[in-house]
Amino acid sequence: MKVVILQFPGTNCEYDTQHAFEELGATTEIIWHKAESIPSDTNLLVVAGGFSYGDYLRSGAIARFSPVMKAVTEYANNGGKVLGICNGFQVLTEAGLLPGALKRNNNLHFISKHHHLSVVNNDNDFLKELACGDVVNIPIAHHDGNYFIDADGLKEIEANKQVLLRYTDENGDISNPNGSVESIAGVCNKDKNVFGLMPHPERAMESLLGSDDGVAMLQGFFK
Repeated sequence: MKVVILQFPGTNCEYDTQHAFEELGATTEIIWHKAESIPSDTNLLVVAGGFSYGDYLRSGAIARFSPVMKAVTEYANNGGKVLGICNGFQVLTEAGLLPGALKRNNNLHFISKHHHLSVVNNDNDFLKELACGDVVNIPIAHHDGNYFIDADGLKEIEANKQVLLRYTDENGDISNPNGSVESIAGVCNKDKNVFGLMPHPERAMESLLGSDDGVAMLQGFFK
């Protein structure tokens, strides 16, 4: 299993992501945003979290134009698996690889804490090791995590089972920290090979640090 991780100016989760996947047995490679191709032996491409280009204009709006994104789009369009975490999710929506957009949290504050998520759909390579309705405890850390999609778009992604995760409490009841439409925390594309979520599963790999629920989430890519 070869996992390639993108690094932009301002990315700060690439090494957490590298550690998480290596703990699961993957080999990893971090590539700079000026790269013009994706390594041919890549099994999973991860757009890591952080603050690409300082989140100027909008989160992910400048990173979307980095040279590597042309190769990312080609890789995704050819069926390659792509995972965007936090800022990576924002980059993928800005690039049009995922539906919807991320905007400022309703309270206009940066939120950093553990938060529960409920699995909505697991018929995909990302969450197939979990059951629908399972609740996991995963850190969130974002200022622009408020997922938005219009009514028609919401109807479409619900029908296509593209909604992956919702923010809930430990009992699976809705608990929305940022104002996201329908409490959505993660989505995928129609072909179910591009995934994005605001929470950080790579930071939930060890119970000593508060949760190891990220292990079950990321393991799906290995099966």
